[in-house]
This record gives sequence, C-alpha cells and structure tokens, in this order.
Amino acid sequence: MSTSINNVVEPVRAVDVYFFGNVLSISLNDGREIRIPFNQISWLDWLAKATPEQQSNWSIEPNGFAIYWEDLDDGLEICHVLGMESIS
Repeated sequence: MSTSINNVVEPVRAVDVYFFGNVLSISLNDGREIRIPFNQISWLDWLAKATPEQQSNWSIEPNGFAIYWEDLDDGLEICHVLGMESIS
C-alpha cells in the first residue's frame, strides 16, 4: 500500500503505536491513525490474551512495514491492517 503526499508516492508505514483499553492505535506516516478493537478480532486473540507489559513491548520493523511484539513472537503487517474490512 502507498499514499501520495505532495504528489510524491511513498509506502504507508507505522510511526507510532499505543493502547487505550482494548484498542490498539497505529499512527501512520500519512497522518492517519488506525484504531483496532483487538479483543473483538479472533485472529488477534494472541494480543488480547497478552499482559499489559507484553502489549507495551512492541517495536516497529525497519521501514515501518510491521509492528512486532517480541515477547509474544507475533506481529501485524500494516498492509494487512489497511486491508481489513469494517470491524464495527
């Protein structure tokens, strides 16, 4: 996935991550923020079952293409998150 900023096409990438209750928020380099209620999505049960300490131990992969939780040995690719259909 990519975005156009000032007519320059660049890949969409994660720049920050934070949790608010059962919601994972991912800030993107194009100014968007994605909010995911991870406890309502079956394929994110690994994140819902994690302790707050495990949830907070994340890293953004080089070039921002994914977020990885080393303690959980799992992660999310930004292209997959952007491809999700409405989950509300």
